[in-house]
Amino acid sequence: MTGKSALAYDRDVGDVFKAIADPTRRALLDELMMRDEQTLFELCSRLAMKHDLTPSRQAVSQHLDVLEQAGLLRTERRGRYKLHTIDTGPLAQIAERWPPRKDTP
Repeated sequence: MTGKSALAYDRDVGDVFKAIADPTRRALLDELMMRDEQTLFELCSRLAMKHDLTPSRQAVSQHLDVLEQAGLLRTERRGRYKLHTIDTGPLAQIAERWPPRKDTP
């Protein structure tokens, strides 16, 4: 591992890439970017209406678990509701690793 960036071997970064590799999970993140603090029911409804995706509630719940384990999602219980909120911090860490290239003439 000498001479290599520690980030290349960070399990969390691998989890982020795995999480965003799936189109359904990307659609869930898109929906949370548009409006935070959504319930499972709201997210399932938005997937069906806006993305023409109809996975089961259980499948969506599993996708949300993957996003939460990767640090891209936080949950909060309010009464009987579980609200999902996006966290773009892990994506920012990846972007910081490969900043835009400044070409020199």
